[in-house]
Amino acid sequence: MLVLENILSDRGSRYAAAGGPCRSEAEAKAFLKALKRKKKFAKATHNTWACLGREHGPMWHDDGEAGAAAVILRMLEREGVHDEMVVVTRWFGGKHLGGDRFRNVQTVVRAYLDARGA
Repeated sequence: MLVLENILSDRGSRYAAAGGPCRSEAEAKAFLKALKRKKKFAKATHNTWACLGREHGPMWHDDGEAGAAAVILRMLEREGVHDEMVVVTRWFGGKHLGGDRFRNVQTVVRAYLDARGA
C-alpha cells in the first residue's frame, strides 16, 4: 500500500492518495478496511476510489463525492493501470469547491501515479 498524505490543500479541504493491488471486490474492501485502520483516514469526509480490473472490469465508489470516482477511473484507463485501486481521500474544509474538486482529484491521482512510476 502506497499512501501519500497532504498532497493538496484547497480552501481548507485537504487531500491524500493511496493505492495498491485490487483484483476483486473482496480485495477492494480489504484495502479500504486496512486504510481506515489509520484513524485519520477513517475520519475523512470522503474516501473515493476506483479500480480497473483485467478480469472483473471497472469498480468504483464515490463515497459521497459525486462524480469523483469516474474521474479516477478515466485516469486509470488513460494510463493503462489495471488491477490496482486508487483512493482519493478528502477532509472537507468548510467551503464548497464546486467543479474545482474534480481538478483536485485529477491532481491527487496524478501525484499518486507519478509516485508509483506509472
